[in-house]
Amino acid sequence: MAAEVMADQGLRVAVYDGMASVGRKFLLAGKGGLNLTHSEPMAAFTARYGPRADAVATWLEHFSPTRLREWAAGLGVQTFVGSSGRVFPRDLKAAPLLRAWLHRLRERGVAFHMRQRWLGWDAQGRLRFSSPTGGQAGGQTGEQTGEHRVSAPVTVLALGGASWPQLGSDGAWVPWLRAHGAPVAPLRPANCGFEVPWSAHLRERFAGAPIKPVRLRFDSRGHRFERQGEFVLSEYGIEGSLVYAASAALRDAIERDGQATLQLDLLPGLDAERVGREVMHPRGARSLGSHLKSRLGLEGVKSALLHELLPREQLDDPRRLAVAIKALPLTLHAARPIAEAISSAGGVALEGLDDGLMLHHLPGVFCAGEMLDWEAPTGGYLLQASMASGRIAGQGAARWWQAQAAQAR
Repeated sequence: MAAEVMADQGLRVAVYDGMASVGRKFLLAGKGGLNLTHSEPMAAFTARYGPRADAVATWLEHFSPTRLREWAAGLGVQTFVGSSGRVFPRDLKAAPLLRAWLHRLRERGVAFHMRQRWLGWDAQGRLRFSSPTGGQAGGQTGEQTGEHRVSAPVTVLALGGASWPQLGSDGAWVPWLRAHGAPVAPLRPANCGFEVPWSAHLRERFAGAPIKPVRLRFDSRGHRFERQGEFVLSEYGIEGSLVYAASAALRDAIERDGQATLQLDLLPGLDAERVGREVMHPRGARSLGSHLKSRLGLEGVKSALLHELLPREQLDDPRRLAVAIKALPLTLHAARPIAEAISSAGGVALEGLDDGLMLHHLPGVFCAGEMLDWEAPTGGYLLQASMASGRIAGQGAARWWQAQAAQAR
């Protein structure tokens, strides 16, 4: 996005990418259907960005969800609004959009240099890159890595966070920017899973099982999250869309308190009175599992969770069991590693940037995308803000370059 804006303003633009082809993470985002943005009203949309809502709102004023859909249409890709309000290309694929985009950028003179790993700056302020040079390695045909340097009057960094490092976002840039005085908040996992020390029995029988429908509640120091949806019981704990939606609050609580306890309503379609009445119905010679299945339809992984998390005396007490079915406590011990997360929190503090996303301590250097200190849930919010920030940075870079050129004249 930054390259597109800069090229439109008459700059000669070169894109240096560490991967072998362009847009690897963009293609990954489209693997299950490219969720470009969301159709909800703007007040609700911007609220998804939490503490950074005001800042991101200014980006979206320049490149709103409506404008993003128009931009995609300009590339020949029509979009539609799904039942959840999420916006997708008609064919749900990322590759056709990316191909059309790259074709347009090349037509506008943007040059792409692949397999170029940025290494920071040298003493003269030139950009350092490592790249394969070919040749002999250890007596066998292979690749050697060479370093070269590039002088650029203006630079936009869009280096990602530290999630999915195999696609290039490894956070290696953090110490280089800090060394130049840029304020960078620690990178942390966002939209991530969490660890629970399940018993071997539960893991062996139910790892990978979806838990649905379920309502998740979490209260922590004035922050309340409550939503119905589904998630997955994994080998290590829990993951999935409902967990990701609550992940920021859960992660912050674990960092602060060492753990976080949420509550699960295993039967969100039934009120507490009905659940209590059915649980306390005489079960005769039937097992507890058979009783809960026949009276409430509660079975499988949900029944297994009750046995995993409740002491025997609570399982044998119908009143306390009924309460637990509607509010089952589950304690999380750690967030999964950032390399497994869908996205990152932390990054370059927005306070260290001007309105055009230029670093105060590095004139002529702009930052965009996930490397900035903001986060959002899945649902189109991540791509929307990344693209909008790219346009802001591109506009800022073009203005700065034009101002410098004018002074030179």
